[in-house]
Amino acid sequence: MNQKIEKYARILELDKILSALSAHTSFSGSAELAAELAPVSSIDEVEERLSLTEETFFLMARYGAPTITRIYPVASPLKRAEIGAVLSPVELLRIGEVLRMIRSVSEWRSRFSNEETKLDYLFFALSPNRFLEDSIHNAILSEEEIADNASPELATIRRKIRSAESRAREALEKIVRGQSYQKYLQDNIITIRDGRFVVPVKAEYRTEVSGLIHDTSSSGATLFIEPMAAVSANNEIRILHGKEQEEIERILSELSASCASFGADILSGYELLCQIDFLFAKAKLGYQMNAQRPKLNDRGEIFLKGARHPLIDPDKVVATDISLGKDFDCLVITGPNTGGKTVTLKTIGLLTLMTMCGLLIPVRDGSIVSVFDKILVDIGDEQSIEQSLSTFSAHMTNIISILGEADITALALIDELGAGTDPVEGAALAVAILESLRKKGCKIAATTHYAELKVYALTTARVENGSCEFDVNTLKPTYRLLIGVPGRSNAFAISTRLGLDESIVEAAKGFMDTESRRFEDVIENLETSRQTYEQKAEEAEQLRISLKELKRETEAEKERSYHQREQEMELARKEARELVRRAERETEKLLEELQEIKRQKDSAAFAENLAKAKSGMRSRLNAIKDEADPVVMTRDNSNYTLPRPLKKGDEVLILDLDRKGTVLDISSSGQVTVAAGIVKTKVPLSNLRLIEGGKKEQTASVGRRGVRGNAERNAESQIDIRGMNVEEATMVLDQYIDNAVLANIPSVTIIHGKGTGVLRAGVHSYLRRHKCIRTFRLGTFGEGEMGVTIAELK
Repeated sequence: MNQKIEKYARILELDKILSALSAHTSFSGSAELAAELAPVSSIDEVEERLSLTEETFFLMARYGAPTITRIYPVASPLKRAEIGAVLSPVELLRIGEVLRMIRSVSEWRSRFSNEETKLDYLFFALSPNRFLEDSIHNAILSEEEIADNASPELATIRRKIRSAESRAREALEKIVRGQSYQKYLQDNIITIRDGRFVVPVKAEYRTEVSGLIHDTSSSGATLFIEPMAAVSANNEIRILHGKEQEEIERILSELSASCASFGADILSGYELLCQIDFLFAKAKLGYQMNAQRPKLNDRGEIFLKGARHPLIDPDKVVATDISLGKDFDCLVITGPNTGGKTVTLKTIGLLTLMTMCGLLIPVRDGSIVSVFDKILVDIGDEQSIEQSLSTFSAHMTNIISILGEADITALALIDELGAGTDPVEGAALAVAILESLRKKGCKIAATTHYAELKVYALTTARVENGSCEFDVNTLKPTYRLLIGVPGRSNAFAISTRLGLDESIVEAAKGFMDTESRRFEDVIENLETSRQTYEQKAEEAEQLRISLKELKRETEAEKERSYHQREQEMELARKEARELVRRAERETEKLLEELQEIKRQKDSAAFAENLAKAKSGMRSRLNAIKDEADPVVMTRDNSNYTLPRPLKKGDEVLILDLDRKGTVLDISSSGQVTVAAGIVKTKVPLSNLRLIEGGKKEQTASVGRRGVRGNAERNAESQIDIRGMNVEEATMVLDQYIDNAVLANIPSVTIIHGKGTGVLRAGVHSYLRRHKCIRTFRLGTFGEGEMGVTIAELK
């Protein structure tokens, strides 16, 4: 980043964003990449940067970030190892940690090996070296300790050292604990001086303990003497320590050589880890800011939806929409002080720079950012006492520099254009500067207080007014940017709200020229209309959301009803299939019993067995009929009581079916036989509602199977047995003829159909044997001919 771009980036506070980015890195190498991050002006390069950041963001969202701990740069120790230097344990441990991190990140990537990512060129370039990693960590326990098993030779040497130390201690223990030496010793302890085991002897008894003096206490009262009995062991220990150090040097040299042989891979791995950690830091920053990837262009078009300045407290920042470069090239922002004009300029510039750095930005989806070669900024007070420049002079110096650099590839952000001098001259100069910048083709966003610039924006093509909304009632800015609306100074309104006498305010208005007052009135009316429109638009949006939610709930309810209906239909089908299976089983049993009875017709107990069979068959048929009855009893909470007892012929409402019917018979058990159209059914008394005035004359209802399952004495003059087999028809006819005899019916008509004649022959055979049949004949023309049989009863 050159010095001028760095200056403009600092004014827009990009350095604070990069500091926040560095805080998300794990070690110094990636932190340096974050600190050195600079915007680029190539749209292809920006696109590539954003793609990598977005891919990293999605990876982190799905799988989390790889665990990368603090690692240290390894370039310097690897270069020294390559020229034959022996690396220290600290340096080797740092190289081992880099190798461990390379392996850890590679293993993290292998968790989703079947998925391709845009970061694979980084992950797959890592070269784990588990052998060298384990060799380092197995040999070096800490920065100051080498493991015993670093080599067999080192383990042998240390075992010998421990043995020699044990012998030396044993020899000195005899002296320390012996009674003859107690009065000579300062303390009954064994200590070490210059790597040799010694005992503390009182100075006055130095001749009483033979040995070598190695040290004296600071007071001179104690001498540290190595007794002759320990000299041999101490000498051996000294020699072994020398061998130990030589072996450690050999081990470190061997490990250093191994690191040098893999130096290129290790160094490359470290640099790849820096880039990977840097990308995940970008993703973490984007997650923290609730950021999105904007669409890119290089035509100067900017559209920020719900933009939030990333350095303002997220709980306080107000999202706003900002546009520039498509319908207009110059945005003139007006409004009161502290209303958010400068924040708007900084938001435009900072989010553009962040995008050009490949960072996700805090906006809503659908935002657009342009790539610029130059971002030219004049924001803040650049007054310099050393240069003896006033505020106006400092601003003008910056603007002169901006005018010199401005071209079609530039974005110019200018705060308080023309301020710091005479208002008339300042306004004229501001208009001239904007015109000059527009002719150079750059995109411009400028703030001002001058009414003349509002008029300029209203009357000039591709120049647009913008204002930062201000709530006069609360005397607080809302920080919303309103495109297309010139801002009001609100000086009079604010002064009135603060308690300034209205007469003074009115007098001040009188000093304004007519054109200025009219212009302010137009802006006020425009602002009132805008607020009314926004309120109505918000109400319409709320209504649209409510309707959308209602539609969603309706669709969901429809879907639930459909699934519930399908489930109930499937349940009904299952029950029907089970009912059919049970009916088939019962029918098979009935047929088997009929066959058995037929075989016993010559036995003495035939009549008794036949009667029992008839009774059992009737009860089983009735059970099947009741099971197949579609009427399901439901609870009625109305506590209805019949106004009078039911009679035959009463018209009633069947509650469950919501259908009218006529009472045919009432049993003592509370079951009522009701005719509903052509359907007869038994209904509990509690499930009926009397329809007053609905009594009808009882008529004989002719059904196809009029006596099926009935034991009543009300027989009908004809019976339809079509579709039955001979055995079933015989059972039905037997009961039907019994009822007809009891009802004193002289003749009956049996409808059996023409068919193959099997059923007709069976019926005739049965009638010939029946004791209650006087005579029978086939029907004549008009009676059914061969399809019916007319029988006269005795």
